[in-house]
Amino acid sequence: MLRDITLGQYFPGDTAIHRLDPRTKIVLTFLYIVVLFVARGIFSYLVMLVWLCSVVAISGIRPRVILKGLKPVVFIVVMTGVLNIFYTPGPPILTLGFVTVTKEGIITAGFMVLRIAMLITGSFILTYTTSPIMLTEGIESLFSPLKKVGAPVHELAMMMSIALRFIPTLIEETDKIISAQRARGADFDSGNILKRARSLVPILVPLFISAFRRAEELSVAMESRCYSGGAGRTRLRELSLHRRDFSAAVCCILMSAGVIALSALGL
Repeated sequence: MLRDITLGQYFPGDTAIHRLDPRTKIVLTFLYIVVLFVARGIFSYLVMLVWLCSVVAISGIRPRVILKGLKPVVFIVVMTGVLNIFYTPGPPILTLGFVTVTKEGIITAGFMVLRIAMLITGSFILTYTTSPIMLTEGIESLFSPLKKVGAPVHELAMMMSIALRFIPTLIEETDKIISAQRARGADFDSGNILKRARSLVPILVPLFISAFRRAEELSVAMESRCYSGGAGRTRLRELSLHRRDFSAAVCCILMSAGVIALSALGL
């Protein structure tokens, strides 16, 4: 299961999505999420699905990788759908004791599951096609006006980038610790909930020690390179918008307008 978590990973490539400016990808991802919550009917969701599938196809990310990344959240998605089926009011079509299933509940659950899956997939595409360094520079550039009021924009962007970069590293470290503990006879699958919780202690303790050690090593490396924040720092590559960025923005705006229009009509 741990190997299925792909959040924070970057897959290098030379596709049109990879070549987009990170600021463009961040803004368009935010626009996609907003419009996704605006969508109401089946046609608006269909347009959003075509939009997402087109981006995935252009990015060159294999669908198997995306499905693998969705596996850890399947339980949350399923539970959300089940709760919507049982607790959405409407004319009942099936009654099982105190539980009532309605047609509106089934429709709402279907849309909710689809929305969560599309939301996570769209967020994955941003991290899959944008390196942590470019993501940091994009966030810092977008929020640079806040520097005028004294906000530590560079430091916040750096923290977000480091957090994303450490996710795959900590997952790999956790997997190694679990394998080592199982080789010593540890059992993480049997017993009640309390026993399973106690069995996680041999994993959490070395994981925290490893995380603190890596954090200390990173801080020493940054200090040895005279890192002192964003003041006066220059970049190897300056961010600049190209024609492809404007083309992508126009396409996404038109798609968003279509989804909003369909939602206003209840479609």
